[in-house]
Amino acid sequence: MYDNRGARSSARACAAAVLGAALLLAGCSSGGGDRNAGPDTRITQQPKATDPFWVNPDGTAARRLAAYAKAGKTSQAEQIRKIAEQPVGEWIGPENPEQEARGFTEAAETSDRTALLVLYNIPHRDCGQYSQGGAADGNAYRAWIDGVARGIQDRPAIVILEPDAVLHLVDGCTPAQFHEERYDLLKGAVTKLKSLKNTKVYLDAGNAGWGHPDQIFQPLRQAGLDRADGFSVNVSNFYSTQDSLAYGKQLSAKVGDRHFVIDTSRNGNGPATSGDPSQRWCNPPGRALGQAPTTRTSDPLVDAYLWVKRPGESDGTCKGGPKAGQWWASYALALAENSK
Repeated sequence: MYDNRGARSSARACAAAVLGAALLLAGCSSGGGDRNAGPDTRITQQPKATDPFWVNPDGTAARRLAAYAKAGKTSQAEQIRKIAEQPVGEWIGPENPEQEARGFTEAAETSDRTALLVLYNIPHRDCGQYSQGGAADGNAYRAWIDGVARGIQDRPAIVILEPDAVLHLVDGCTPAQFHEERYDLLKGAVTKLKSLKNTKVYLDAGNAGWGHPDQIFQPLRQAGLDRADGFSVNVSNFYSTQDSLAYGKQLSAKVGDRHFVIDTSRNGNGPATSGDPSQRWCNPPGRALGQAPTTRTSDPLVDAYLWVKRPGESDGTCKGGPKAGQWWASYALALAENSK
């Protein structure tokens, strides 16, 4: 769908969407918003020195912003702008990984930014919960990873590899008969992605509230952490940056002072403290957007604060939410309105 010539291919790229989505390369439109809604809907990149990650000018939040503006709903548009103007993770789908990875990384390269990709397709994913699914088997997963790698090629990318995949090996969620294969698949994925010239890989390591670093540091190593650039914490969760930093530093000390990244997308008010403890991670009310993505962090071990989870998208069909990954307008507005 796209060739390797970046901006020079914009005319051809604009004629096609990434798998039916309206992903436009920079230059395809006047900033990614609704052209008839005026300049206030335009989405631009953040300053590269502090935030080198690509902002999708036609992401879901950007389209919602344009729709609110067109309808004259100025206050809602400005709240959603808080999400739309920040770079968020692009979660690669199961069907066309090469095309998606190529589309996102080419668009990012055209804007002189780095694409943030999330790979979440491990077999037996999420232990049958709201985000259950994943590749049909190990061979299908390996082929999917190969497709992602072909799509990225030598373009700059940061990959968050398989949220919860190692955690669920440790907490008993993933049945024992799948453990050996999962370790092998994760190690193979790290090796494949790290063979790319400009790709950084962070293997997911859970969050500050699940347990103790003593329980997960050896499994992370078995899953290929030593070959990765580091690990990620707090993906799709709500623990504060301070708590996530403490957890990450404890874990880092056990794995050779490896660097890590923190998902700050929805941790502005920290985690929920009431309700069913087993469901506090799922669309908890009263949460807020966290610190904006940046490479200027509070600790030299933390490579970046990232918005890995896409704020405004549901965690699952709990508390009245739509299916996992679908946009939930009222929740998105609440996250923005509650942000500091």
